[in-house]
Amino acid sequence: MERNIALIPGDGIGPDVVAEGVKVLDAVAAKFGHSFSYTEVIAGGAAIDKWGHPLPQDQLDICLRSDAVLLGALGGPKWDNVAPEIRPEKGLLGLRGGLKVYANLRPAVMWKQLKDACPLKDEIVGDGLDILVVRELTGGIYFGERGISADGKTAWDTEKYTWEEIERVVRMGFTFAQKRQKRLAVVDKANILNSSRLWRTVAEKVHEEFKDVQLDFLYIDNAAMQLVRNPRQFDVIATSNMFGDILTDEASQITGSIGMLASASLGDGTGPGLYEPIHGSAPDIAGKDIANPLATILSAAMLLRYSFALEAEAKAIEQAVHAVLDEGWRTGDIAGTKRAAVEAAGKLVGTKKMGELVVAQLNK
Repeated sequence: MERNIALIPGDGIGPDVVAEGVKVLDAVAAKFGHSFSYTEVIAGGAAIDKWGHPLPQDQLDICLRSDAVLLGALGGPKWDNVAPEIRPEKGLLGLRGGLKVYANLRPAVMWKQLKDACPLKDEIVGDGLDILVVRELTGGIYFGERGISADGKTAWDTEKYTWEEIERVVRMGFTFAQKRQKRLAVVDKANILNSSRLWRTVAEKVHEEFKDVQLDFLYIDNAAMQLVRNPRQFDVIATSNMFGDILTDEASQITGSIGMLASASLGDGTGPGLYEPIHGSAPDIAGKDIANPLATILSAAMLLRYSFALEAEAKAIEQAVHAVLDEGWRTGDIAGTKRAAVEAAGKLVGTKKMGELVVAQLNK
């Protein structure tokens, strides 16, 4: 199989972790007889520095011509004071809108090897957590009408959804739930918001096609509480852009290791998917060989699974990561309370070494 992947190293630790993701993809290609080529794209703060714009059209066009896009991280304090319309985050929103990826899949998985890093009690998390959040990505309040009054004393942002925007995300939630534990929770604020009441109406209609899936509705405030109180009650969560933004960050924290969590942003399959780790750019550790590359490596596994339909190859990466963790190898962020013991055992490693370890497992 020959495929072209657009690489967006981005800012901060983005180039560090993307480099390790490429090493792993190359190892997969060699092992399974594929051919992956790469085209680098400049976006985010790096693009602002070069062109004064976080996502020039020609850079987006490179992504559109690719078969999939692997992103490191965008942004950082360096660009906090640029004009709002050219902030690095606008580059990310531009990528999502330009690629027409309307659903963000964010697995919140507590790796059994890293259970001690979870902030919740053992009796709450049990044998582990495996939650999939399906977040609407190109609508809602982040893309709605907004403004500031002439006197600067009033500001507004509009939450607006169409039936179609909701249906395609809810349908994706049902589809994944059907393949997992057959439970879908739709999170909204239907006691207050008209847009949330439409989410419920659409979900109930789509549910008629997925009768084998249990459908529950939760208000966002209750859902946030339940994620901490009893996270194992959740299988798949489908929700709006803003609520998904909040819940996915919370879910990442209860797993205890934000550096381990991957994500995929998908559309209708006619264009490339966008894959990225959920951590930020962490510019304070950029270039220091400290960052954890495993979230990017696992994002590469999702890329193989969802964009290229290479399930065996995706599982091979995930199994290699499991094996590395089983052997006790850790970057600083996932060493947790056992850091001293990990370091004493010679198992505390940096970005490049962790990538090499995953490649070594793939090559066995």
